[in-house]
Amino acid sequence: MSRPSDGRRRAALAPWLFVSPAVLLFLGFSLIPIIIAVTLSFQDTAAVGDGDWVGLENFTTMADDGLLHTALRNTLVFTVGTVPTAMIAGLGLAVALNRPLPGRPVLRAAFFVPMVAAGVVVGVVMAWIFHGDYGVANNLLEALGLGRAPWLTSPTLSMLTLIAVVVWTRIGFCMIIYLGALQSIPQDLHEAATVDGASAWRRFRSITWPLLGPTTSILVILNVVFSLQAFDIIYVMTGGGPGFSTTVLIQYIFRSAFADARMGYAAALGLLLVALLLVFTLLRQRASRRAEELT
Repeated sequence: MSRPSDGRRRAALAPWLFVSPAVLLFLGFSLIPIIIAVTLSFQDTAAVGDGDWVGLENFTTMADDGLLHTALRNTLVFTVGTVPTAMIAGLGLAVALNRPLPGRPVLRAAFFVPMVAAGVVVGVVMAWIFHGDYGVANNLLEALGLGRAPWLTSPTLSMLTLIAVVVWTRIGFCMIIYLGALQSIPQDLHEAATVDGASAWRRFRSITWPLLGPTTSILVILNVVFSLQAFDIIYVMTGGGPGFSTTVLIQYIFRSAFADARMGYAAALGLLLVALLLVFTLLRQRASRRAEELT
């Protein structure tokens, strides 16, 4: 016959048994890798393991690293080019597809499909489309009587091409999120504004857009995180070139770790990326709270 203390002990252990898989996953794939990365950032090593401790040398090296400065500048251009463009286009599609239209479910699915496609697959297909010699884009330009364009070989045009491709893959995600937010807005507000004589633009500006504020804040943060972590499409389409014109921060981290065999420096760069993400998230949340207080 079991004692009451045994029953209480089993009841106390039961919650830990339920959360143990999540805890193990967190330790194995989050906490332990973070600890290893922090440890490596203070070492001069070519691989995970024993290395020479160099203190803050990896971090001080960043100040004089010209390639890092180029990667940060490219990351800023890429982020500024992709985030607002994808969000504005996604919002426009959400507003259009929130109305009763023939074939609306098919249109929604068609715009969302690029988001679920693998980045490597998208990169391979787009590299073929924008190939300088036999690409579909240049063949179309020639059919229209225009010259060929160096889509992936021009330092300026290659970045614009990457931005356009990434925006195309991300529009569907922004559309779906905005679409859900639009459908949660009470129709009574729009009907009352219509009765008062408000135009469609006035209803959007005074009712729809303010109520989309929390959704917009979340989308800004998510899209910035996506842009700072963009790697596969850029790697497949341009490899960071021509030169270093499309090398972004996360690609420079990969290059430092596996091409230059500077694992310690790559770990320090990874911490820099995490710090940038945290700073932006905190600033965005603070700006959102201030906007809510003003309203």
